[in-house]
Amino acid sequence: MSIEEEEVFEHTLLVVREVSVYKIPPRPTSGGYKCGEWLQSDRIWSGRLRVVSCGPRCEIRLEDPSSGDLFAACFVQPGQPREASVETVLDSSRYFVLKIEDGQGKHAFVGLGFAERNEAFDFNVALSDHEKYVKREIERDGSGGGAEGGGGGEEDGHIDIHPAVNHRLKEGETIRINVKNKISGGTGKLSAAGLSGNTGKLKVSLAPPPTGAGKVRSPLPPPPNDPVAARLNSGHRTGLEVPKETAKRPGDPLSDLSSMERFTGLSDLI
Repeated sequence: MSIEEEEVFEHTLLVVREVSVYKIPPRPTSGGYKCGEWLQSDRIWSGRLRVVSCGPRCEIRLEDPSSGDLFAACFVQPGQPREASVETVLDSSRYFVLKIEDGQGKHAFVGLGFAERNEAFDFNVALSDHEKYVKREIERDGSGGGAEGGGGGEEDGHIDIHPAVNHRLKEGETIRINVKNKISGGTGKLSAAGLSGNTGKLKVSLAPPPTGAGKVRSPLPPPPNDPVAARLNSGHRTGLEVPKETAKRPGDPLSDLSSMERFTGLSDLI
């Protein structure tokens, strides 16, 4: 479908709730318009702005926010530069100059001002989006006609792709797999365990005995009244040391006697 056939459809690209329209002086012979020359007393209208895409034409409509009545309209015609209908001023990015038309061949130039800078930026983006849309439609119509004329050539140059090969087994078919037993080097389990296959004598080193294990323990000490132990102690001392003198007890009648005398007295008593 061409752009001309879509003219009945309208696409709203941008809506700004409030803008201001100014009466501007004639364009100077050199340079462009400057909003610094506009006075607040020159503001003639304020209301809503809508950017509408009507097929190949873009319309900038100034409408009453309450009733929706059209105050003025600016038409950006296809095939003409945007600057012929919408022109930016030299000293601000929020103000523009519009060429408004009454549809009967009469036109006038008025100033357009936005309250916020981002609204002016969105206004520029909406106009750019419409230009890109028109360009895409023209390229699509041109490429569509060429594709219809060269359709037969594409069919002649069609490349057949072979179907994928079916590797599934048919009914009754089997697969036989021969697996060879691989003998690893060495002697069986020894090599599998990481040990050498040499079957010679194995040297096993034992841990040394604990310190002091070679010494012979001394026998248990004899009872304290053993006469044999007393004679042995006189010639050779053992691990048990017998006190030379027995501690004297207080009140003992034999405390003043020597060892031999006590021994003799005890033998007489026995």
